[in-house]
Amino acid sequence: MALSKALIVARYPRGPMLVPVMFNPPEYQLTRSNEYAEIAVPGLGSSMVQFVRGNARSLTTDLFFDTTSIGLDVRLHTDIVVGLADVDPETHAPPQLLFLWGSLVFPCVLESVSQHFLYFDAAGLPLRAQLSVTLRGAESLTTLVASTPLQSPDRAKGRVVRAGDTLARIAAEEYDDPRQWRVIARASGIDDPLALSLGQRLTIPALR
Repeated sequence: MALSKALIVARYPRGPMLVPVMFNPPEYQLTRSNEYAEIAVPGLGSSMVQFVRGNARSLTTDLFFDTTSIGLDVRLHTDIVVGLADVDPETHAPPQLLFLWGSLVFPCVLESVSQHFLYFDAAGLPLRAQLSVTLRGAESLTTLVASTPLQSPDRAKGRVVRAGDTLARIAAEEYDDPRQWRVIARASGIDDPLALSLGQRLTIPALR
């Protein structure tokens, strides 16, 4: 059974635009990364590493276009894809996209596109091209919140005090509730919540 064609759906306020892929790419690569902060603690031989946030996924692939059989300028096709990086006058931003291929449904925006023209007719008209595209994941806020566990872990964990930290700020980051600072203070044996020291190690207990 033939593999279905990949499809890019551009979502404009005036209605969606369908951009079919002329030839399915031979492969694509999905990348996911996280950001971590290095926390310098005086007297230690290395920095502590603490999770900051997750980055959006990215999809990179090559799209191929060929019009040698009909002799038309291949840019009639490639310009449509390149145009997905243009700012829409109504939204003041490039369009939100969906990259669809088989079971892959990837909400995204076009982060970058590079055109490589490979073959020309006798007059220099480009007839074959390869577009290297990077699509940056663009999940909705509702989807991101639903996929992020906000509950406290089942067991206590440690955390090192950084510059600018307060118990309320730490409670907001760990529990999504700054009012839970007393839980951290009790677990860490802190009598004065204003007397945190840089590099001090705190216990972040599970909320019951």
